[in-house]
Amino acid sequence: MTDSPRPSSLPGEPCRHQALLTLPAQEAHVPAARHFAADLLETWSVPATERDSAVLIVDELAANAAQYGRERMTLSLVLDHGTLHIVVTDSGMTVERRRRDTAPDEHGRGTGIVQYLAQSTEIHQTRGGREVRACLRCSA
Repeated sequence: MTDSPRPSSLPGEPCRHQALLTLPAQEAHVPAARHFAADLLETWSVPATERDSAVLIVDELAANAAQYGRERMTLSLVLDHGTLHIVVTDSGMTVERRRRDTAPDEHGRGTGIVQYLAQSTEIHQTRGGREVRACLRCSA
């Protein structure tokens, strides 16, 4: 985990904060990602309503990374000029973790929740897996 605030270039502008957390890609570690984000955003003085939305986004993205990633998942949080950038990467898809026996209405809502809460989202396939980015305006 790293947290390195950088002073802004102009007086009165918010500082840039960033943090990184890498965990095993296992569903048991999703709560750790969620608590990490909640505690960190409170430290960064992100208002409770925006913090709750951000934590829900982190929870959904980390759950997807844990379900479909192989070895690890990484959460990156960057608060810069009133925008929170949430990036979750995983180390690739593994077929054996897919749940084909689960009813369709039990899964698949996470992406919709993230798209509803975030101002923008992007999904990229990388050489090592998948990267999902969500941006959320914050009045910290």
